[in-house]
Order: sequence, then C-alpha cells, then structure tokens
Amino acid sequence: MNALIHPTYFPTIATFVAMVKAERVVIETQDNYQKQTYRNRCYIYAANGKLQLSVPVVFSQKNRQKHSEVKIANNYKWQENHWKSLESAYRTSPYYEFYIDELQPLFTEHFDTILDFNLKCLEVICECLQIEITISKTTVFEKETKDLKDFRGLVNAKKENIISLNPYTQVFYSKHGYINNLSILDLLFNEGTNAITYLESQNVF
Repeated sequence: MNALIHPTYFPTIATFVAMVKAERVVIETQDNYQKQTYRNRCYIYAANGKLQLSVPVVFSQKNRQKHSEVKIANNYKWQENHWKSLESAYRTSPYYEFYIDELQPLFTEHFDTILDFNLKCLEVICECLQIEITISKTTVFEKETKDLKDFRGLVNAKKENIISLNPYTQVFYSKHGYINNLSILDLLFNEGTNAITYLESQNVF
C-alpha cells in the first residue's frame, strides 16, 4: 500500500498508523491551505485534559493560498509557549528524558513556512521512533488518487472520522481517563520503544 497524507504539526497517532503500514508515503504539498485542520495544530494530554497547541500563521482566507506558501507568524513566542506546555504535560512520563533532547531544536530553530516546519517535525519523530519510511512529495494536486490510499482526510481536526485506537497508559489517565488519537508525541513520551509495536497493531482503514 502507498499512502497519501498531509504533513501536519506533530501528526496524530492515526496518521502514523497509516504511515508505518505503508510501503511508501507520499506527502501532499500542492494543496490549498485550510484553517481548522491539523496543518498548524496538534493536541496533547495536559493536567487539565486535552490541550490544543497551535502554530500561528499568516494567512488570508480571501485569496486561496498554497499550503507551501503559508508563513509562520514568528512575531509570537509560540515556540517557547509550546515547549513549556510539553514540559508541563510530559515531564513525568516514562520516556520524556529519553526523547526531549531530540525534539528541543524544533522549538529554538527558526522556520519560515508551516510546511517546512511540519516536514521537519515528521523527520524528527521518525528518527525518535527509529523507523525508515520511503517518502516522496506530490508535484501536482489531484482530487482523486489512483495508485495511492488517500489518508488526506486525517488532516481535518473538526471533521475527522472517529478512529478508535486501543488505550495505552497516559500520564493523567487517573484524572480524565483515556483520550483517543492525540499527537504522536503523547504515544512517544508514554510508550517510547513500544510505540512502533503499538502503531503496527492498530487499524485506520
């Protein structure tokens, strides 16, 4: 199976399930940017429950704009704020210390576009998981796909299909119970080296 996905900010667990099961992953880079999607946001499990982290972007809905052209609004201290949120949420998780040094540069280096940043996030997470995935990028936008399993719908934060994933241990489970399909960061910090086994055992088809 070849999978077509949108690159997002620390992708959902469901997106990574699709990726690890694919022979080849094709990244959609020719689409128009849309708000209310995972393109610039992710959800983590914080002390008060599900927490949204959003990367501020410079975008006007009046004119269609390619995802690849959307700039990050770097006049905000979003990297510092996101870093503090991750630290607060996961510093007591089993694998926080194991991975945090690899993730840290993502919150200090400068990135101009949301697409470049998302691609870098994807690269770093794959390194953390120690997985090698054959990745290519689209050169034109195609609404219908022929030789690819289309997982682009996983980008929709508001309208995504309800995907039931098996529960795993989460830091604040005793407070709020299991929260399904968060950012891959939640699985990484809580399951660590067991994350790949977990992803391979799930199904998003």
